[in-house]
Amino acid sequence: MNTARTAEIARRTAETDITLSLTIDGQGRADVSTGIGFFDHMLTLFAKHSLIDLKVVAKGDLHVDYHHTVEDIGIVMGQALRQALGDKKGLVRYGWAYLPMDETLARVAVDLSGRSYLEHRVPERVENIGAFPFQLVEEFLRGLAHNLLANVHVEILYGRDAHHMAEAIFKGLARALDAAMRIDPRVTGVPSTKEML
Repeated sequence: MNTARTAEIARRTAETDITLSLTIDGQGRADVSTGIGFFDHMLTLFAKHSLIDLKVVAKGDLHVDYHHTVEDIGIVMGQALRQALGDKKGLVRYGWAYLPMDETLARVAVDLSGRSYLEHRVPERVENIGAFPFQLVEEFLRGLAHNLLANVHVEILYGRDAHHMAEAIFKGLARALDAAMRIDPRVTGVPSTKEML
């Protein structure tokens, strides 16, 4: 088991150059610079509410659009979380949260199962948040779920404001992951009858 539960990943492609480091058992400190103001805000509040210490420096082809940067940060964050979790011994494994944000209510559930799946249920047409397309929230989640090898289920039960919906999702994800990544001293080995995750 990675007793420090930390990771640092660097990923460079023709579209993005990302360095990300995190500590799962942190205090929620964030140092985030992606070039996308709204996304910086979402990652900062994710760190705050998950108690993960998170540092992200990303340079992407923002002159094209935000897609590659947002998706690739999801990929790198998923890889870093998986690495930091180590052998998953003693892990709670499951976590969920209902997150209210004014008129919006989000439900997020996570299973650190070793199998990747994203279920994403939001209203069909949600306006952009400034220049940030709401659809990129799903791209970030897909990159994270597939590289963390986790089941991630996200649903907006109701809501109207795009900013509130995105914020409820990120805060709900933070709380669900915080619960799932805790160590339970009663658990011996990994929490699976397969004896592997």
